[in-house]
Amino acid sequence: MMDVNEIRQYLPHRYPFLLVDRVVELNLNDSIVAYKNVTVNEPFFNGHFPDHPVMPGVLIIEAMAQAAGVLGFKTMDKTPEDGSIYYFVGSDKARFKRPVVPGDRLQLEAKILTEKRGIWKFECQATVDGELACSATIMCADRKL
Repeated sequence: MMDVNEIRQYLPHRYPFLLVDRVVELNLNDSIVAYKNVTVNEPFFNGHFPDHPVMPGVLIIEAMAQAAGVLGFKTMDKTPEDGSIYYFVGSDKARFKRPVVPGDRLQLEAKILTEKRGIWKFECQATVDGELACSATIMCADRKL
């Protein structure tokens, strides 16, 4: 279990771009389960869409990538403070199945598929109340600052 204070040690993101509120399960070298509480106060809802707020798909993918980043950093036993950064370098097979709206608790899951020369590949999914919202294969690169 990781709260937002510990998560901030492993992700360089800050408000309004930190999209992981809590980690509820972490298996080093394998998988992570985290979540993002989606509230109407999110700044992106002002323009996406004012009368029918929907979380942008790119931010759902970013939230999954951030959860994957926590898994990668914890597995490597590194933090951004060590001079390492995790770049989001690609996604494949992204599919969106339901909108994510204010009041939803977006569960983020990532599983390590491969790691080669600092390039990590994760199988990710985001769900709301057990219903699939998004799935994608996400790639991240560990690089020195």
